[in-house]
Amino acid sequence: MTPEDAYRDALAWFRSNWNPQLPLRDWWQLLADSGWGFPAWPEAFFGKGLDAAGGKAVARARREVGAFGGPQGIATMMVGPTLMEVGTPAQQQRYLPAIANGSEIWCQLFSEPGAGSDLAGVQTRAVRDGDEWIVNGQKVWTSGGHYARWAILVARTDSDVPKHAGLSFFLIDMDQPGVEVRPLRQMTGTAEFNEVFLTDARVRHDNLVGELGGGWGVALRLLGHERDSLDADADVSGIQGDLDLGAPAGSFVGGGTNPGADDGTGPFALTQGQGAMDLVTELLADADRTGDAVARQWAASVATQVRLARYNAGSLPASAGKLAATHLLREVRDVSLRLLGPGGTLTGPDAARDGLVAEMALFSPGLSIAGGTDEIQRNILGERDLGLPPEPRVDKHVPFRELNQPGGRD
Repeated sequence: MTPEDAYRDALAWFRSNWNPQLPLRDWWQLLADSGWGFPAWPEAFFGKGLDAAGGKAVARARREVGAFGGPQGIATMMVGPTLMEVGTPAQQQRYLPAIANGSEIWCQLFSEPGAGSDLAGVQTRAVRDGDEWIVNGQKVWTSGGHYARWAILVARTDSDVPKHAGLSFFLIDMDQPGVEVRPLRQMTGTAEFNEVFLTDARVRHDNLVGELGGGWGVALRLLGHERDSLDADADVSGIQGDLDLGAPAGSFVGGGTNPGADDGTGPFALTQGQGAMDLVTELLADADRTGDAVARQWAASVATQVRLARYNAGSLPASAGKLAATHLLREVRDVSLRLLGPGGTLTGPDAARDGLVAEMALFSPGLSIAGGTDEIQRNILGERDLGLPPEPRVDKHVPFRELNQPGGRD
């Protein structure tokens, strides 16, 4: 199906089926059953099997109708696609339907206080106990951990092999004894990130994804999907949170006040794709600088980056798309602050755009860290895509146990 065909068919479907009075759970179920909620997913898994360009065409059709998007977040951007590739049939049957209809929210238990960019250095351990694994450790920067029902977990199952080889990938129930979630308040004033303490938490063995000791490969697949979702023209409408699934779907669109809703007007959404262009254009008009050649050049730079992202949709390595997204965010931040002047430092309902620009400025450093730092992305591009020599590593063949004992290697 060409992008033009996808746009035409999707437009007809959304015009016929969008009902803002429908409860959100029913609307999301309708999207899942139709395949238009996740058109880039395989047809066997709630999608249409479209390429990236076709998926963006469907998003354009949905926005034209004004319909709220399907659930988005860690579950749909990362967990679902990974389970489609490496999950068992039983795992796919159990978890994918609830991911597609938004009834179960997921979080990610990867980073640790001592293992961020060096993810393979995680210390959280899982020990086999019959048909279960007992997990102990600490995770950090867990988005949505305070309301997630399930989590993806990277834990060490073997310390006698080099660090990359001793990891396994699990699906863990967050609603159990031994899982403690503590919020981390950011300089934006929000606390969507958390630290999670695991004390004798349990995971069923059939929730092991991939091979035992093969967690690093599964994690790389998943992180690739995350970076794909962070491209500079990503569709972020319909982001999933702790939403009231019984509320009318239309209450989440166009400035709806339903708690937890993200209707595409938040600091992240407005710095991606069309949202970035709309924000800068509106600020240009608000500042009465549409005739200012310098200010117009600022706006043109943002427009150029967005159009390049659309032109390259699906053709760039995931790391390049992620770098483009972080660069665009910084560009939008800088242009917006220049246009607002001192008013760009204000927050709250009395500030311009309800303080959105100030919130965006405080939020922006995080995107250069989330999903792998910019520096890590450049390493990946150099080594895997350009074939450059890898960085020297002294721990490549050293058992993990030796790296963490007094007198062991650094």
